[in-house]
Amino acid sequence: MFEGQPQSTIDALMKTNPEFKQLYQRHRELDKKVSQAETGVLAIDDNTLGQMKREKLLAKQKLLHIYDPRHH
Repeated sequence: MFEGQPQSTIDALMKTNPEFKQLYQRHRELDKKVSQAETGVLAIDDNTLGQMKREKLLAKQKLLHIYDPRHH
């Protein structure tokens, strides 16, 4: 999600900001599950998939806001 950004910056934020760490881990978890569902590896219904995508997007928006408050 933070392609092109220094990993050291992400790591530092994860160490100093518990909310960022939690959101980052949740986003990665949702990203993996959404990918698995879309490729047929994980069997879930369309409503659940949509809900997971919305939660993933919300987590991304919050992460971007924490990473760069000027982003909103």
